[in-house]
Amino acid sequence: MNAGHDRNTLFPVFLKTDRLRTLIVGGGHVGFEKLRAVITNSPDATITLVGTEILPEIKKLASLSSNLQLAERDFSGCDLYAKDIAIIATNDAAENKRIHDIAKSMRVLVNVADTPDLCDFYLGSIVQKGNVKIAISTNGKSPTVAKRIREALTDLIPDEMEELLSNLEQIRKKIKGNFAEKVKQLNKITSSLVEK
Repeated sequence: MNAGHDRNTLFPVFLKTDRLRTLIVGGGHVGFEKLRAVITNSPDATITLVGTEILPEIKKLASLSSNLQLAERDFSGCDLYAKDIAIIATNDAAENKRIHDIAKSMRVLVNVADTPDLCDFYLGSIVQKGNVKIAISTNGKSPTVAKRIREALTDLIPDEMEELLSNLEQIRKKIKGNFAEKVKQLNKITSSLVEK
C-alpha cells in the first residue's frame, strides 16, 4: 500500500463563510443536515438553497434568517454563478455528478454528500466551546468515530474556556517585548493547560 493512502492528507482550514457565497442543492433530509451544519457553525453565512421540493424545516429556518434564500425548483447551471462553495445533496447520483461537473467547470469548491471521490472538502465533526472550535476528520472513513472523538473532546474542554480565552487576550495585549518574548511568556502562562 502506498504511504500516502495510510494517512489523512487533508489540509484543515476554517472558512469565513459570511464572506463567501454558498449554494446547497437539495431540499430533503440530507440537504437539511448540511444546511444545519453550515448555519450552526456560521450563522451569518450567505446561503442559497435550491431544491425541487423543500422540507418544511428548511422553510422555517429560512423564515428566521435573511441570509438564507430558497428556490423551490430544479437546479439550473446559473445557480452556481458567483458562488464560492457548492454542497450537493440531491437523492439522484447522476444529477449530483452533473451538478458537480458544472461547478468544477466554474471553479467552485464542491462537496457531494456521501460521495467522497466528488468532494473538494468534507464537513467534519465539530467541537465548540465558546471561541474554541476543533474540526475532526477521519478522511471519510468513519463519521461514527469522528462523532465519538467529538463527544470525548467536548467533555475534556472545560466550560470556563471562554473566560480563559478572554483573560489571555487581555494578558497578550499587555505583554511587552518582541514577538519571541511574547510567545515565551504566553507559553509559560498556558503550560498548565497541557500538564498531565
